[in-house]
Amino acid sequence: MALTLSRILINEVVFGEKTEVRNHILFIEQQKLRDFLQLADDRIAAINIALARPQESCRIICVKDVIEPRIKIKGDKPGEGEIQILSNVTLVTCGKIVGFQEGIIDMSGPGAAHSPFGQTLNVVLEIEVVPHLEPHLHEEVMRQAGHRAAAFLAEAAKGVAADHSETLLPITPNDASAQLPRVVYVYMLLTQGLLHDTYVFGKNANSGLPIALPPHLLFDEVVTSGNCVSACDKNTTFHHQNNPLLAELFRRHNHDLNLVGVILTDEPVRLAGKQASAIKAVELAQSLGAQAAVISKEGFGNPDADQMMLIRGLEQAGIKTAALTDEYAGPDGASQSLADSTPEADAMVSTGNANARITLPAMARTIGPIQDLSKLAGAYPQSLKEDGSLEIELQGLIGATNQLGLQKLRAVER
Repeated sequence: MALTLSRILINEVVFGEKTEVRNHILFIEQQKLRDFLQLADDRIAAINIALARPQESCRIICVKDVIEPRIKIKGDKPGEGEIQILSNVTLVTCGKIVGFQEGIIDMSGPGAAHSPFGQTLNVVLEIEVVPHLEPHLHEEVMRQAGHRAAAFLAEAAKGVAADHSETLLPITPNDASAQLPRVVYVYMLLTQGLLHDTYVFGKNANSGLPIALPPHLLFDEVVTSGNCVSACDKNTTFHHQNNPLLAELFRRHNHDLNLVGVILTDEPVRLAGKQASAIKAVELAQSLGAQAAVISKEGFGNPDADQMMLIRGLEQAGIKTAALTDEYAGPDGASQSLADSTPEADAMVSTGNANARITLPAMARTIGPIQDLSKLAGAYPQSLKEDGSLEIELQGLIGATNQLGLQKLRAVER
């Protein structure tokens, strides 16, 4: 039941006559990738394939998802076998906004510092779908094309020696763990419908949650994104593939804590659904014998209520709880930052104020539908200035206030 993550470091991405990995360079045959995707889905009308590298004067707009290229080269069951991963490179999908909540990746300037993808080599698919496609089907096309393309790129590295391999075993306590605090990770997933969706084992997670899973399974791309939500706290597929909170808890197991499991829980829309979900998640935590819990979240506003119900229920059950959240406190930071609260929420970690404003300089190159720029969450009709610069809230930058902790903001105590 061991799962091996084998990483191949990519130092450059270029277009070439053959899709392959050679000397840490990913070569991509553009036309073959384009044909592969269009043959797989006749709802794709056109695809522009572009490259965006760190320090380039380049802006990617209307980003749908970011995916780390991976392929399973051994094993066929979740949580076992070997996964080959292209590190330092991502597959980014972008295209027309169906709603309004998509975001920006800047490859240089102040915006690049707020997103992990300002530092990665990005293969960008700008996808145009056939006319009059229903919004859910539009997003399905984008999502599936992104995963097909990521697998296509990863496939090119088969047979290439890994630069680093890590074997993950199912978590079991050792003799010393009996003296360590029993910790559960409560992993909140956005499942509100209306294009606010997450996928677990390839199926929409709008039913069947909460569930408890062995932690090592989550490293096997069990969770993928299908969300059209505010960019700053959107968990892209890359975030789920590289969840730093999960990795840290896993690393510390049997050292200073005993990780007893991961609870995947949902974020329903209706009050009764929220209450029922929180009650079941608490019951699962109790069944695992948890003494402490860590909670991450996706989204804001409505999900704040889900998180507070979880905190209240866990604390009242005697399970000490800490949680990550971002804030929407207005541009000056003086407004109420969360839509809900509870007295038991006394160990909160802020991942930043999404309403903080930033001015992004003009870029020499833009990838994505520039006409949709002012529709981005965090932007407004006057965001784009005459000189090409852009005033926007952090809300519009992919991953700027990510609630898994995979972002660049840091707190300074004065």
